Amino acid sequence: MSNRNEKMAFLSTPPSSAAPATAVISRKPSSPIQDLSFATGLAVVYFIAGKLGLTLASVHPSATAVWPPTGIALVAFLTLGYRVWPSIFVGALLTNLTTAGSPAVCLGIAAGNTCEGLLGCYLLNRFAGGREAFEHPKGIRRFALLAAMLSTTVSATFGVTSLSLGGFASWANYGVIWLTWWLGDAAGNLIVAPLLIYWGPLARLTLPRPKWNRERVLEGAALLLCLFLAGQIVFSGLYVPKSRHYPLEFLCLPAVMWAAFRFRPRGAALAVGLSSAIAIHGTLLGFGPFVRETQNESLLLLEAFTGGTAAIALILATVVEKHKQTENLALHLAVTDPMTGLANYRKLLEVLNAEIKRSDRTERPFALLLVDLDGLKKINDAHGHLVGSRALCRVAAVVRSHCRSTDTAARYGGDEFAVVLPEANAKAAEQVAQRICARVAMDPEAPRLSVSAGAAVFGSGGTTVEELLGAADHALYAMKGQHSKKSSQAGG
Repeated sequence: MSNRNEKMAFLSTPPSSAAPATAVISRKPSSPIQDLSFATGLAVVYFIAGKLGLTLASVHPSATAVWPPTGIALVAFLTLGYRVWPSIFVGALLTNLTTAGSPAVCLGIAAGNTCEGLLGCYLLNRFAGGREAFEHPKGIRRFALLAAMLSTTVSATFGVTSLSLGGFASWANYGVIWLTWWLGDAAGNLIVAPLLIYWGPLARLTLPRPKWNRERVLEGAALLLCLFLAGQIVFSGLYVPKSRHYPLEFLCLPAVMWAAFRFRPRGAALAVGLSSAIAIHGTLLGFGPFVRETQNESLLLLEAFTGGTAAIALILATVVEKHKQTENLALHLAVTDPMTGLANYRKLLEVLNAEIKRSDRTERPFALLLVDLDGLKKINDAHGHLVGSRALCRVAAVVRSHCRSTDTAARYGGDEFAVVLPEANAKAAEQVAQRICARVAMDPEAPRLSVSAGAAVFGSGGTTVEELLGAADHALYAMKGQHSKKSSQAGG
């Protein structure tokens, strides 16, 4: 019965090298004053963004083609949950009370703005994995469809209907006001929400953050320069007369695609946001290919272009990110033992050759330690191969726990493990071997285990991979012979 339980325990235990799919982030309980301060801050941010957006309203004081609060509300709901709806509602209500309309009309508009964010968050949670939607192409497509295009119809419908019923907008202009409202909200989601998701203080994605080195910084600076130059060419009139609105918007695309390929979703979101800001500023001054007879028409065309560019760039960036993750995983699996999660024989040889070259160049020592599980065949015969595999994983965990960050632990053979110890001499290798042997012997899990170890130091133990492995193996079997002799004496 105990044997069966041990097998089931091994089957239900995940490999030690497997990383969790998502990180669980614990939050300390906050005080009511902190909650109130945060809720007030969110409402203030919404209000300020809303007033800034409404400065560009032309078709109606309450309708603008540039509406960042939609993205702010969606990210707040996705990150903090539905409980922050009062902050969004209050921010929207104050924005409209200080703009146009009666209290009843403003209540209807604020309700639409709040329901829009709630619906977008619900649809993403239900059909796209919530914030994880921003980590893969399928999620970005659903974000663009469900949150940017579908949920934003709620706010536009609530808002324009409230204005028309209250007598603050003509029913004849219902269509153009609705289109302006909807497109402004949709572009707000497509441009602002990814920026906050990838760069905001509340962003919690599993996407790896880029490692910045000198080359990366120079490339980022070159990318920003290209974005600026493209914006100046297309939207400043610096090289094109103001009276001639050539269709040069395609000049902005190479820099955005560059950001998507090289800097992945975070870079794509930032590039789209910067290029959008440059384009809006230039269009308002009367420059660029989207300038038409009215400001509202110009901004509608511009927002349709930037929104579509944002969706394409984010999808492309997440495709590249997933491809890179798959490539890294394949490379990792190619040099990793699937059972123990340690490096495999191929990786061991690679590290040994690198250490030999380093030692030849710097004349600094390194040691090779071999560890062998005693009596694996007896364990397999007595308890089964699952328990034997579990025993190997137990020894691998001990070996890994006694490695420094600069050491490399590998599975050398069926029941043998190897540890490459840079900057270690014979005494240091012997101490590591003693600690590993003692820790394995102390493991209370049945069956009880023991290991033998042997070490070799570069130079005295050999100067090639074969010589080092042979010297360490010879020392290991010398220790194993001592164990066998002690066991036979104890049995006699």
